[in-house]
Amino acid sequence: MQRAGVADEACALIPGPLSAESPLDPNLLQDGGLRIPAPCHVTFGAFSEDEVLLIQEAKRECRGSWYLPAGRMEPGETILEALQREVEEEAGLRCEPLTLLSLEERGPSWVRFAFLARPTGGILKTSKEADAESLQAAWYPRTSLPAPLRAHDILHLVELAAQYRQHARHPCVLPQELPCSLVCQRLVATFTSVQSVWVLVGAVGLPHLPVTACGFSPMEQRGGMKVAVLRLLQECLALHHLAVETEGLLGLQHLGRDRADGICLNVLVTVAFRDAGVHSEPPKIRGENFYWWKVVEEDLQRQLLQRLQESSVVPVNR
Repeated sequence: MQRAGVADEACALIPGPLSAESPLDPNLLQDGGLRIPAPCHVTFGAFSEDEVLLIQEAKRECRGSWYLPAGRMEPGETILEALQREVEEEAGLRCEPLTLLSLEERGPSWVRFAFLARPTGGILKTSKEADAESLQAAWYPRTSLPAPLRAHDILHLVELAAQYRQHARHPCVLPQELPCSLVCQRLVATFTSVQSVWVLVGAVGLPHLPVTACGFSPMEQRGGMKVAVLRLLQECLALHHLAVETEGLLGLQHLGRDRADGICLNVLVTVAFRDAGVHSEPPKIRGENFYWWKVVEEDLQRQLLQRLQESSVVPVNR
């Protein structure tokens, strides 16, 4: 079964983001490698020391309100380049991204990244430098933010940043600059029993972690990325008696250049029986394209159990 190859692939994902030795192979897609239009990425820059960096909006529809530095990615940019550009344009500061805090998605055509970052230089923008990007920027205590806010969705992000600084629930996660022409997910789909862990493996070609494209149909584009996960699992599992949960991200890859403006999200997924009984074996696989691989490598098993028990992943929200 060439288990060593699957173990190496899983190990590259579990300790942190996707390693440079594990680029996505589009030929591994279980759904035929659907290509969809390039997604509209939106990126946030969130600073959190004892204070939070906010900018005052210049756009007509929200002029004068306050928000985190944010904006859309431009063609050819990496995610981190977009973040650093937006922070400098709107706040006048250069910054170093520290980790991805959360991902919000409304289907594959709208993805928003929230980052924790720290300032490394530049001059804070004042009202004298007001332009079309922003009116000014200022630092505020996170417990005393100005009014009005453009939207209250940043309150959760500010608290998430503060919590991460106090106790990091997951390792540092930053995008790996590797090409991907699709919006897709690489699944670490797990089943646990007592202290045993099984991982779902694709058996077409060399054994590999399953990969599924997002946005396979208009319904999927509206329903979010979890629909693509369920579609793949329906190929091999009878889902009516199972509970499937997307726990969060282990990492991601994106390049943005050379017509490679897709994203591969490395997603931790749990599969469990709905009934309360004790099951010592994973659910039966239908067909021959997948199988359950029992993790026997002690270090990988320990890391997987830790990630699952402590929810040590980047949260994904809709």
